[in-house]
Amino acid sequence: MKRRPLFLAALTWLYVVWSLAPVLLAVQFSFNAGRSRSTWQGFSTRWYCCDPSSVVEDPSLRLALFNSVVLALLTTLFATPLGVALALGLARWRGRTSRAANGLMLIPLATPELVLGSALFLVFTNLYTLIPLGRPAQVLGHVTFSISYVVVIVRARLASIGPEYEAAARDLGATRLQAVRTVLLPLLYPAIVAGALIVFASSMDDFVISAFLSVDASSATVPIRLYSVARTAPTPALNALAALLLVGSTVAIVLAWVVLRKRASGTGSALKEMASIDV
Repeated sequence: MKRRPLFLAALTWLYVVWSLAPVLLAVQFSFNAGRSRSTWQGFSTRWYCCDPSSVVEDPSLRLALFNSVVLALLTTLFATPLGVALALGLARWRGRTSRAANGLMLIPLATPELVLGSALFLVFTNLYTLIPLGRPAQVLGHVTFSISYVVVIVRARLASIGPEYEAAARDLGATRLQAVRTVLLPLLYPAIVAGALIVFASSMDDFVISAFLSVDASSATVPIRLYSVARTAPTPALNALAALLLVGSTVAIVLAWVVLRKRASGTGSALKEMASIDV
């Protein structure tokens, strides 16, 4: 077995350290006892709670965190079932237009967020004026680009499963709906959960679309609040808020990775599911 070149290994670790250093510094100074964001003055959790300008005590920071969590949950709630339905439909679509339809689903992922955000802003302010800016527009905007994540992940899982299990269930007398509910969805469950977690993390971290579709401070999310306050009156409370955002997104990504790692074990249980179909 060939050993990896030392240069490539060193370059990889250098990149990892370079990428993580600013994040770790931001988290470190969220526990700073003083107001400085560059000079360490002792360990304290005052910027998370108990201080008047902490995340817990500051109404604006608390509202931003609440808005981010609610927006991410609503986006996940709508984008996940829609993405699963689209993935199932695209997997069954045959004909010349099927390839074009599959390509269209990738457009939100390939489109720069600045372009997508400005386009959504123009749509909601000129065409669909019944949908107000703020949380309703933000949810629809996030769902627009988040569905593609679910579709891609579920389509990959469908490709690895193949049509055999569903066809076998149909041969045993199950209807199409029963085959999907009792055989296909259990096999897709890990991919669905992983897609939902990735949607949640991407929605929590999004700044551009949230900023374009925000109406005032009442709809400001954590990234928007961090950007606005960091330019005027930065305190370590912003580091604490960023650390909480980082923890939430990291937990979602790690859980998605764990679920995807375990998804291969779902294939073995498919035969048991088919055997227990009640028709």
